Amino acid sequence: MKSKKIVLSSIFIAFGIIMPMIFHTVNLAGTIFLPMHIPVLIAGFLLGPTCGALVGIITPILSGLMTGMPPIIPMMPIMTFELCAYGFLTGILFDKIQNIYLSLITAMIGGRLFAVVGAFLVSVTIAPQVSPLIFIFGNISKAIPGILIQLIFIPILIKYLKKNHEIKKVIA
Repeated sequence: MKSKKIVLSSIFIAFGIIMPMIFHTVNLAGTIFLPMHIPVLIAGFLLGPTCGALVGIITPILSGLMTGMPPIIPMMPIMTFELCAYGFLTGILFDKIQNIYLSLITAMIGGRLFAVVGAFLVSVTIAPQVSPLIFIFGNISKAIPGILIQLIFIPILIKYLKKNHEIKKVIA
């Protein structure tokens, strides 16, 4: 990994820890607006699948250990699966098909499927009270505002960053 990618990955991880802290000051705004997802998705787009996946793995673990958000049991392992998939899938899909919207939507669906796998593993190991399908898909209706924010603002931001020549030098 290049030094630039390591530094940028660290910045995205920091945003992934700080943004939820800000959103959680307003009750459950974190579960509504999904602020941890945004830096991971952007990292996948800008840094590729490997860095995107690593940001997706490290962010919820560090955030859970440092801030208690997400709660270590049962959310942190589930979100680790989900966010790893988000970072990896946006990176690999955008590299292959060069379509921001298709990459983003596919990654969001794939991330939810990985969250189901994570929830299943959590339910058979450390939290038997978790029902994977109800747990994951029950949270989707609450997260609609966050999903819309991701679908609107991430493509705009990625298009801007990909066109900006100074940013291209940094992420290249």
